[in-house]
Amino acid sequence: MEMLRTVAKAWKIPDIRKKILFTLAMLLIFRIGSQIPVPGMDRDVLANTFDSDAGLFALFNLFSGGAFSNFTIFALSITPYITASIIMQLLAIAIPSLERLRKEGTEGRKKMAQYTRYLTVGLAIIQAIGVSIGLFRQALISTDPFSVTVIVLVLAAGTAFLMWLGEMINEHGIGNGISLIIFGGIIARLPSACQEIWNKLQDGTMSIITLILFAIFCVLVIVGIIMIQQGQRRIPVQYAKRMVGRKMYGGQATHIPLKVNQAGVIPVIFAMSFLQFPLTVTYFMSSDSNAALFIEKWLSPMGTPGVWVYAAINVVLIIFFTYFYTSVTFNPEDVAQNMKSSGGFIPGIRPGKATVEYLNRVMNRITFVGAIFLAAVAILPTIISQFGGLDFRFGGTSLLIAVGVGLDTMKQLEQQMVMRNYSGFLK
Repeated sequence: MEMLRTVAKAWKIPDIRKKILFTLAMLLIFRIGSQIPVPGMDRDVLANTFDSDAGLFALFNLFSGGAFSNFTIFALSITPYITASIIMQLLAIAIPSLERLRKEGTEGRKKMAQYTRYLTVGLAIIQAIGVSIGLFRQALISTDPFSVTVIVLVLAAGTAFLMWLGEMINEHGIGNGISLIIFGGIIARLPSACQEIWNKLQDGTMSIITLILFAIFCVLVIVGIIMIQQGQRRIPVQYAKRMVGRKMYGGQATHIPLKVNQAGVIPVIFAMSFLQFPLTVTYFMSSDSNAALFIEKWLSPMGTPGVWVYAAINVVLIIFFTYFYTSVTFNPEDVAQNMKSSGGFIPGIRPGKATVEYLNRVMNRITFVGAIFLAAVAILPTIISQFGGLDFRFGGTSLLIAVGVGLDTMKQLEQQMVMRNYSGFLK
């Protein structure tokens, strides 16, 4: 109810209403593009391919909102951009020049974003080539170079256009554009998922008890996500009193809010993108080759025992990316330096190195809780599907992304309202 009241209040403000409408328009364009088929592909062959081996493509369909299975212009979705972002952040740690560039403020971030765009286009072209002449070669109506080039360019252009849509949402809309595009794809698949569950209830392949247990699981996951996303550890900070002229400044007490899940849903998205790499390699192989069969058996969520290997790797990656992204977004040394320069200190902790060590220790502990929660929610649907007979793939991951993005968007909406009211007060 509080969320609805916030949206209702925001809708009454003309500037914010324009941003909301702009964001919805961009998402509508994304859904329209997800229905436009790529030229030069035999739709009947594609339908048979996905009907016979849909499990291999479920991971790709999650990010594309079904565009991959329909092989539309947005079939590659935004995953090349996510992969490029991961690569650039890792390179920024390994290459000193990129690390300096990242710390140069707005201009440095713009340059890093430009490099990410170039890398995204390159990865999109490589992935489009693999899809067109590798995985779906049999669906090609014509294999001449011109037809294949058109398909590759259309797929790569679709990813580049989605990247542009995301940046437009960031600049003129509400929320994180890339996350909202993924969110839109997940929500778009909800009606078909509900229809699938209903059909299973009708034909008796799913019991009502299983459905009730799954509904309870979804509610608990949503409540848990909200608690973890909103949870924070408040570090008390005291500012020393000081005389400036004839006035006394400082002396007030405040706190530093350290979020339990500082990274949000980014670790889940990064882990899924990383896990796509072995499946992407199979694009360039024959479907009955030994390497492709090995990947499908051992590294695919539909393989046996690959489903458990996939789940274990997923847990490790989520924990790793949670710590990695938290270290990128939260720097204890900068926080400690800012406190020291402002005359602030944590009661009982010496300023400087001791403060940095204390913040690191606290952040590592609460980040561990957030990382374990994200990993548990991501693999619980796999466990349920294996032992409970409920074939609802990526349910936990979908909920994580959908609820997490929804909370982040609402928080940005509230910040926009606070900034506007604060600006009005100054006027």
